[in-house]
Amino acid sequence: MRERIVEIPQYTIRERFNAVMREGDVSKGLPIIEWAGWWNLTYENWLKQGAPANTNLRVWFGLDEHHQIWYPPRRSGDTKIANDADYGRILPDLYPTPQFDPATMEHWRKRQECGDAVLWITLDGPFWFPRTLFGIEPHLYAFYDQPELMKRINEDLAEFNIKVIEELCKYYTPDFMTFAEDMSYNHGPMISYDMMDEFMAPFYLRVTPELTKRGIISIIDSDGDIEPLIPWFEKVGIQGILPLERMAGVDVNRVRANHPKWKMIGGFDKTVMHLGEEALRREFERIKPAILSGYYIPSCDHQTPPAVSVDDYKIYVRMLKEFSDEVAAEGAYSQKGSKD
Repeated sequence: MRERIVEIPQYTIRERFNAVMREGDVSKGLPIIEWAGWWNLTYENWLKQGAPANTNLRVWFGLDEHHQIWYPPRRSGDTKIANDADYGRILPDLYPTPQFDPATMEHWRKRQECGDAVLWITLDGPFWFPRTLFGIEPHLYAFYDQPELMKRINEDLAEFNIKVIEELCKYYTPDFMTFAEDMSYNHGPMISYDMMDEFMAPFYLRVTPELTKRGIISIIDSDGDIEPLIPWFEKVGIQGILPLERMAGVDVNRVRANHPKWKMIGGFDKTVMHLGEEALRREFERIKPAILSGYYIPSCDHQTPPAVSVDDYKIYVRMLKEFSDEVAAEGAYSQKGSKD
């Protein structure tokens, strides 16, 4: 048996991100990230437990740096609607001309260029945004009662999102982006494929080509059981999904078996993060097959819960780094073996 020793060089966060997400190569290691911001209660608990205030906690915990911009299609004020007349009334508060602070953009461009940060943007999707205007229940009725208004909103949203992409890319090209959707719950999607074809597909078929031609990885952000929707999203140009909630029954190994190059972020069961090293180790081992297959960055499958203490989180980050080294060694050994 060959000696299984592979030295793993140190790579930047961006090198690791691109290797994993673009090439399916884990031999450089994994990005050590929590993709979402922390819950207020979690953050407040950590401050009480000694975490420093007014500090970048990602750096303090030893996570890799990433930077998100969420550019909403509204300015401010009352943007609730019930009909077409309401939509016309609030249009002055919607779809502002995209503007970015040049100094801030230059700062992040330099961080990205030297590999020290992964940059991404979030845009409202065609399920999410109309819901914020109508409200949850009226939005679902609007698919039936006001279809033309729904289509008008999503046409306007597509045009706005394309303008945001064009303006942002004057400064830097994001490594990936997410569409905020939240269109599933723990038993599956909230609307049918036919509705998605009619109301959502025109939006995606306009916007995703603008991302693809710039090399921006497009990812859907939806809670719940999103697995049944993956083939539909692939059809309209989406490349991946987060956060892959375990409590909704999502299985990253099953997703990988059915979709070999589907990109994933998340999938680590947040409910075990406060249960100690053995529980954490079992969870890492559960998702290991999917990680070794590439195109998958393990991260909390939503936001870290308030039950997770500062010490718990430090253990989680330490073990995530150890796990990254382990899968990198296995990936590098596998690559070396395939060349011998």
